[in-house]
Amino acid sequence: MNRDDIWRLSATNLSTLTRAGDLTAEEAVGASIARMQAVNPALNAVVEDLSVEAQSRARALDKARAAGAAPGPLQGVPVTIKINVDQRGHATSNGVVALKDLIAPADAPVVANLEQAGAVVIGRTNTPEFSFRADTDNPLHGRTHNPWGKHISPGGSSGGAGSAVMAGIGALAHGNDIGGSLRFPAAANGAVTVKPGLGRVPAWNPSQTAERGMLAQSMSVQGLITRSAADLHLAMPAMITPDIRDPFHVPLPWRGAAPEGPIKVAFTRNSFGYELHPEVEMALETARDALIDAGYVVEEIEPPNVFEAGRIGYRALMGEVYAMMKQDVDAAGSDTVRQIFEVYFQEFPPFAGTELLQMMAKRTHYAREWALFLQDYPLVLTPFLPQPFFKPDRDTEGAAGVHEVLGCAVYSYAMNFLGLPAGSVPARLAPLATGPQPINVQIVARRWREDMAVDACAAIEQRVGRFSPHLWDMMT
Repeated sequence: MNRDDIWRLSATNLSTLTRAGDLTAEEAVGASIARMQAVNPALNAVVEDLSVEAQSRARALDKARAAGAAPGPLQGVPVTIKINVDQRGHATSNGVVALKDLIAPADAPVVANLEQAGAVVIGRTNTPEFSFRADTDNPLHGRTHNPWGKHISPGGSSGGAGSAVMAGIGALAHGNDIGGSLRFPAAANGAVTVKPGLGRVPAWNPSQTAERGMLAQSMSVQGLITRSAADLHLAMPAMITPDIRDPFHVPLPWRGAAPEGPIKVAFTRNSFGYELHPEVEMALETARDALIDAGYVVEEIEPPNVFEAGRIGYRALMGEVYAMMKQDVDAAGSDTVRQIFEVYFQEFPPFAGTELLQMMAKRTHYAREWALFLQDYPLVLTPFLPQPFFKPDRDTEGAAGVHEVLGCAVYSYAMNFLGLPAGSVPARLAPLATGPQPINVQIVARRWREDMAVDACAAIEQRVGRFSPHLWDMMT
């Protein structure tokens, strides 16, 4: 193997080599660091370079293995961590200037779990202010660029993670998702992810001084962005390792029971009045055909009302945000993010008082409808966005911009409100006038069956291939 190409390897391939002793952790990590130093200056995806401590940790892993220690499942696999999650000794800035010196006293569960499995953190990735945009820019660290080109937003709020992993900076990228913050960057960059369901991955920031609101607790989840579905199957079992600091974590194995007979998939192209772009429709049809060829039984049928659940869910979240977070945004946010929040509140008028409590209670109604539907159709294939991914700063362009970025994204935040797993996988590389652009589709799964969503992503990936080689050909 050409040592200059180690950074191109998937997490699955890297771990196979490092666990067998055919590649050292130091070699794996060093190659990824070299790639980071080569391409990150143009991307600004990684905003804190942890090369020195990463190389030291890699050498320690190699030394321990040589002394007889059993290698972990992610032995020497380079990863990145988003800057809104605690990593001991580093700032959990969340893209906010006022938080640039908020140094984490201990690791969050996801950091501890990845490192316990043998992964090596090589850097921390960018996020928008307060991690509350579907684009990635902030006054503290600046703008992150999409490796496919500056005409496409890198997505958000895990935009640094998506840009980094697709550019070859680390084989795994940590991110999180309260309304689409794993799936937006996956879709923007042509990556693969699964938004875990409620309670699946333990979460907590030791640096936080107050607990989050109930909807933030129930809608926000931690996850990974990868270049292949197989890497999710490799790494997510480590991510879901129990941590007592999250009292609502659900300690279930990654793999559930094998289904009896072919799996039924509900397929919808309903865009709820938003124009469905022909390239998005072709991506959906490609994904449908790939699933059929893989043995799934696909039926075009409407699932329970996604639009209503999504809009009510996000208006409820905005009600909680208005009551518990607006003061912080007004005090510490830039003019840009304050203006964006004002338009959020126009697009999603916040529920308040008794009505907010009623809509929070209604969440159970929608979740029950979906649970009943998923008894018959364990998977649902949906659009993610009705149009190809938007340009950078589109959400700063008033009501029309926010409507294009978030207003039409009901398939995204509905799944957070429902607490259901949702995978995202590229199904088409669209030859748009601005250049080639990935188009992702979404796979929704039964509660606690993230593995089924990832299996379906793998079947689609088997048909269309991974998008990273196409990207790297463009970048070189």
